[in-house]
Amino acid sequence: MARIKPLFSQGPSATPRLVIAILLSIVLMGVDHRHDVLEPVRQTLSAAVHPIRLTAQMPLSLLDAATDQMRSRDELTARLEQLRRQQLLYEARLQRLDALEVENIRLRELLDSSHNLANPVLIAELIEIDLDPQRHLIQINKGSNDDVYAGQPVLDANGVVGQVDEVGRFSARVRLITDPSHGLPVQINRNGLRAIASGTGQRHRLQIKSVTNNADVREGDLLVTSGLGGRFPQGYPVARIDNVTQRPGRAFARVEAAPMAALNRIQEVLLVRNRGQTDTEPEP
Repeated sequence: MARIKPLFSQGPSATPRLVIAILLSIVLMGVDHRHDVLEPVRQTLSAAVHPIRLTAQMPLSLLDAATDQMRSRDELTARLEQLRRQQLLYEARLQRLDALEVENIRLRELLDSSHNLANPVLIAELIEIDLDPQRHLIQINKGSNDDVYAGQPVLDANGVVGQVDEVGRFSARVRLITDPSHGLPVQINRNGLRAIASGTGQRHRLQIKSVTNNADVREGDLLVTSGLGGRFPQGYPVARIDNVTQRPGRAFARVEAAPMAALNRIQEVLLVRNRGQTDTEPEP
C-alpha cells in the first residue's frame, strides 16, 4: 500500500531557527566590524539600490527645484517692482529739483535786475492769466496792502511787462504791453527818436506808431521807455525792432518789434515804484 504523506512536515520549530539567525547575525556583525568582511557585499548592494533611491527621490527633488525657482522668480519680480517704484520716485524728485533750479536761476536774474533799477521795487508772483486772446491781462498776488497802485510799471528781468490796471486789497490786475488797448511812449536807444509802442494782440509782437518813412529806424534797434507821461521811468527796455517796411504814399512806415520781456513765461514780476508817486484809491 502507498504510504500517506504527513499533512505537516516535521522539523525544528521557528524559535530555535530565529535564535540561530540572531546569533549568526551577531557573529557576522562582529566579524564585519573587525575585518570589514561584508564591505564588498555592501558596496554591491548599494550600487544595486542606487537607481532605485534616485528614482524614489526624483519627485521630491523636482518639487524642491520647482519651489526654489518659483520663490526666486517671485523675489525677483518683487525686487523689480520695488526698483521701479524707486525709479519713479527718484525721477519725480529729479524733476522737482530741475524745476527748483530753473526757479532759482529765474529769481536770481530778477533780483540782479532789481539791483540795477534806480526806483524801489516789489517782487510779485503771477496767480492767474486771462485766457481771452484779445485781453492780455494777468493777476498778481500783491495789492493795496503792499502799496500797489493803479498805473504802476511792471517789469521782469528782461524788460517792461505792462502796468497795473486794477488794484484790490490782496491782488492786482496787470495789463500787458501787447494788449490791443495798451500804448507806451518809447524812444530808440540809439538816436533818441520817439514813438508809441502799441499792443497788437499777439504776445510776441508790438507795433511802433508815429514813425515816418524817412525816419532813422533800423532792424535791431532797442526801444526803451521815454519817460513821457510820467508813468514809466525813462530808460527801461521795452522791445527790439525786427521789421521795418517803408510804405510809399503813406506818412508813416510799418515798424514792428518783439518785446524784451518773456511774456509767455511770466511767473514773477517786479513792481517799480515811481519816486513821489501818490497812490490811487484801489478798487474793492
